[in-house]
Amino acid sequence: MGETSIKAMLEFIIPRLIRMLMEKQSLTEKEALTQLYSSELYRQLEREETKLWHLSVPTLYDLWMEEKETGHITYPEEA
Repeated sequence: MGETSIKAMLEFIIPRLIRMLMEKQSLTEKEALTQLYSSELYRQLEREETKLWHLSVPTLYDLWMEEKETGHITYPEEA
């Protein structure tokens, strides 16, 4: 999958993940965007070779929570 395809997938995934962060963490949209875009998870999502873009939004949320709580991410086997 090329860089253009990854960007297209992220345009589909990111708004849904932002909504989940807002709902579950009681964040404003700006806070959710800032926290997601400054995370290691987001940096890894942008990298095609990680294959994180194919994970479900709830799984990505769990990975984001893990990073927030522990400072690292345990990647699922399917990633």
